[in-house]
Amino acid sequence: MDIKLNFINMSNDVNNTQIVVFQKNVSTDFDELSVAWKVISNCGRSANHPFVFPMQTMVTASDSDGNFMPKKISQNGQLFTVARSHSGNVLAATGVAPTSREVQVRNDLGSGAISASIFKDNRLLATKTGIAPGQKAVFEFKPTLWIGTASQVEEGKVMNSAVISDINTELSLLGVASADIVMTGGGAGTSAQPYLFALQNVVMG
Repeated sequence: MDIKLNFINMSNDVNNTQIVVFQKNVSTDFDELSVAWKVISNCGRSANHPFVFPMQTMVTASDSDGNFMPKKISQNGQLFTVARSHSGNVLAATGVAPTSREVQVRNDLGSGAISASIFKDNRLLATKTGIAPGQKAVFEFKPTLWIGTASQVEEGKVMNSAVISDINTELSLLGVASADIVMTGGGAGTSAQPYLFALQNVVMG
């Protein structure tokens, strides 16, 4: 079931701050930076921005020849491989991942690195590059969203570590069907407060 979320700006923001929403890949062998899954811009005081966080996840891959393979629906616990077929390189679901919490993409090509990416709501959620033949990308996400303020962040692009380290609000979506995400704080000068994000009007599914 998709989760309906509604961002509400109840802050004293004076800088037209961008809001970035993302997930962190918690798999142990993951060293890539997080992707700005959704960026909310120009949402003024008392304005709101509804969006959906879908349960469905898609996986895709690209190869060193510059080919991008069609997105495929992925479930936790699935293993995908990129291998050479009669037509060229293809991405296919080929088995079960070692743990039911992960989606894995393995490079079964004889040569050439691949990249693997996860999408939600047709937006890039996470990506792993430089996967050599015989290696695999492992994606695992907790049922949480990270949210915070940022500047010069582009949706679908990898964020730098300084931006990510400044964001420390993790909102649990476990069992949530819908909720408001309310931002407070902000302001100018000495009266400025840190921005706070909280789930309100939570409806459990």
